[in-house]
Amino acid sequence: MAKIKFGTSGWREIIARDFTFDNVRLATQAIAHYLNTEMRNEQSALHFREPAVILGHDTRFLGREFALAAAEVLAANDIEPFLCDRDTPTPVIAHTIRERKAIGGINFTASHNPAEYQGLKFSTWNGAPATPEVTNQIETNIVKLQSENFSFKGSVIGTYECETINPQPDYFKQLRKLIEFSVLKKAKLKVAVDISYGTGHGYLDKLLEGVGAKVTMFHNELNPLFGGHHPEPNAENMRDVSKFVRSGKAQMGLGLDGDADRFGIVDKDGTWLTPNQVLALALYHLKKNRGWTGAVVRTVPTSHQVDAVAEMLGVKVYETPVGFKYIGALMESEPIIVGGEESGGLSVKGHVPEKDGILACLLMAELVATEKKSLGQILKELSKTIGEFYSDRINVSFAPEKKDELLAKLGSGLKSIGSFPVEKFITTDGFKFLLPGREWVAFRASGTEPLIRCYIEAKTKGNLKKLQAACREVLAV
Repeated sequence: MAKIKFGTSGWREIIARDFTFDNVRLATQAIAHYLNTEMRNEQSALHFREPAVILGHDTRFLGREFALAAAEVLAANDIEPFLCDRDTPTPVIAHTIRERKAIGGINFTASHNPAEYQGLKFSTWNGAPATPEVTNQIETNIVKLQSENFSFKGSVIGTYECETINPQPDYFKQLRKLIEFSVLKKAKLKVAVDISYGTGHGYLDKLLEGVGAKVTMFHNELNPLFGGHHPEPNAENMRDVSKFVRSGKAQMGLGLDGDADRFGIVDKDGTWLTPNQVLALALYHLKKNRGWTGAVVRTVPTSHQVDAVAEMLGVKVYETPVGFKYIGALMESEPIIVGGEESGGLSVKGHVPEKDGILACLLMAELVATEKKSLGQILKELSKTIGEFYSDRINVSFAPEKKDELLAKLGSGLKSIGSFPVEKFITTDGFKFLLPGREWVAFRASGTEPLIRCYIEAKTKGNLKKLQAACREVLAV
């Protein structure tokens, strides 16, 4: 019997092994039970809403067919399904949930996972990723349904029909409230766009072309195997874009992952910028150039370069556990200029409490157009005030039987990391050790593999090397 567990971004498994039509119907029935229970609860935000759910999928194998199977289960539970009319970016689905006042959304995406994976992501009525409190209830429902030998006799795969919608116009209208397209129109940028064979086609390129930008597309054809790579806009996967930009054929490169919720940015000289740098630049731009007010929120392992920019601009910083659902929850309750994480997720005030790679890319293009400088030039100027930041993440494997010993060692606190004294110990998520001079390290255990992820930030390249060695030494048991 398959164990269906929801992680930081939903339930993901390998297609045909655990991610099957029967299991999709089972998970959807558990979601339907959760939603119907909430609608009967007079204290719930769902109590007065019409029972409608937005369904979508990315470009992965069988995405539409899985979505139709879920739609049939929802309809059988008196919940009306609305299926997006083509492969659809995750942030677009999130906005559509809010725009149509739906009670939730089910998105079939495994984001940047390899091609053999498929995923089911449930979003709540406000467009945010479901919190652990919600997914725990869904998981409990799944276990109960399994104990009752739940089965659902559905239509022949892919033949069920439900109402389809085009979410693009409303999403474009939303972005026009957030992005200064008039500034982009004057700049007439030359941009290379890499969509990782994903859902971003017809979105990022169309918006840029609409303001007169010259757009050159990379990896924009349908390919469920994603060219043999993870559909992730990292430095390696964007190397073709970097080469193109470096040759002078474009001023910058903009990349999206498979479901367009993560971003990748290439500067004028072909340098791939880290998400940490992009988040710091987004805060700088929205506060300094746009005059936005509020705080900034980042996750535990995200760079303190963000904190340094915030301090320079007089902005408060919030820190959350890993997972955009925690950032999104804070953005719903506090005035937040921008929220983001080191893995490439970002959103802004007045937008969805969900990662939006399309928005992030447009913000970086707007910053270049506003200041008429490259992003690298802006970072260099910022460094004169806030200093340099050198960040890295290393994965250290361990023998599975040593896990408890390792976690106990880290959890008891450390007086030093190598020769660096620990000034503060934080356990918001994993184990984070603040060191003198804005340097720090953090350790998080993988939930799926026998390894510890070490996040390291130093103010000099020399200290980064020392901390890399020190972290490996700490984990040697």
